[in-house]
Amino acid sequence: SLHDALPISRQYLADQMGVTLDDLEQLVFSNAFGMRAQRGEISAKQHWKTIQQRFGLDEKGLKDFRRDFFGGDVLDRELLNYIHTLRSQYKIGLLSNAFSDLRTYLENSWSIADLFDDLVISAEVGLVKPDAKIFLLTLERLGVQPGEAVFIDDFLHNIDGARAVHMNTVHFQNPGQARQDLEAILSKGRSE
Repeated sequence: SLHDALPISRQYLADQMGVTLDDLEQLVFSNAFGMRAQRGEISAKQHWKTIQQRFGLDEKGLKDFRRDFFGGDVLDRELLNYIHTLRSQYKIGLLSNAFSDLRTYLENSWSIADLFDDLVISAEVGLVKPDAKIFLLTLERLGVQPGEAVFIDDFLHNIDGARAVHMNTVHFQNPGQARQDLEAILSKGRSE
């Protein structure tokens, strides 16, 4: 439910830092430090410190960097409201490849942690999508079988990971499509 509404600020930031948007996102998420932070091997603070050093930023510079990097990300309130309506009939889990500070954001900054029955955050469990183990752990924590679960993600490699453990999947491309695909799976489940 967190998606890039206007990734202009991230592009602007890349231009300011003298790197491509691709390189910027790689530095934050996919390089060795980003992956270590997502696996919980280093803290979010340590990871941001490496970004700070890479670009030679002072404390304010780092704060501005983080603000601009995530500036285009907005919560999809309509989708969150829809998730809320599902809570009465279904268990809802959040499974995220994220740094050690995500839980704090979900609980305090965005106040949406209570929408979910469980939060499985990669940095806290030492596993990352698309590893089968993180899907199996999520299923175990929610107390559901793979065939009873629907996994929604925007990355196809994560969808493939969930399918490998026999979960139902929805490839998120936009909120309307994702909701329609989910409804189709849920109504099929209700009619069986």
